[in-house]
Amino acid sequence: MRGISSRSLYSLSRSLLSRVSHGITVATSGGCSRETRALGSLWSALQSRGVKVNAIQLRPGNVIERTGRTFRVVESEHKQQGRGGASIQVELRDVDNGSKLNLRFGPEESVEKVFVQEKSFTCLYTEGDTAFLIEPDTFEQVEVPLDIFGKAAVYLKEEMRVQLQLYDGRALSASVPKHVTCTIQETQLPMKGLTSAPRYKRALLDNGSTIQVPSYLEAGEKIVINTEDDSFVKRDNK
Repeated sequence: MRGISSRSLYSLSRSLLSRVSHGITVATSGGCSRETRALGSLWSALQSRGVKVNAIQLRPGNVIERTGRTFRVVESEHKQQGRGGASIQVELRDVDNGSKLNLRFGPEESVEKVFVQEKSFTCLYTEGDTAFLIEPDTFEQVEVPLDIFGKAAVYLKEEMRVQLQLYDGRALSASVPKHVTCTIQETQLPMKGLTSAPRYKRALLDNGSTIQVPSYLEAGEKIVINTEDDSFVKRDNK
């Protein structure tokens, strides 16, 4: 692999992945396509190679390597320590044994980030603590724990397109679309004694979550929500 940059290797593996997922394969006597085997080889090389990033760039779902172990970033928080400067507080989960680790980095401290494969799936349904998904091109069905979606799991619904981040074939994290449509089930009643209407009020959504919405909205209305911070975006005028 000498002379091939991480970016080039990443682009090549994504190209092969696209070709394989669309059924373009070359048969071999061993029963496995050359492209499939090449893809696996390239992807393994890509994951083990990784890239150096500053700790301030870490986000939940990223995979990093440290002291010979592979970890998934669960939470990453930027903290200001007065005159002592800033730091990045990171909660990690060991990919192999599931144990948690909390570390503190300097914002510019170098960290080995490992590339993960990202694939698109459609949510079939959820049951208990599990989400049942299907890959729309190959019809591959997978079951993943809801907790890999984090707090955004509350927005999962049938036919929603989601993204899985995979490492060595294992789903480490998942994400829902940034904007989703929900229906207001009920809203906070006006408080007695107020001389003017508040700008915002609490609203219960059809997924069971409660958010702040403009005071002019009423039960039964469909609204668009930002799933990253659970904030109101706009009315859904479809």
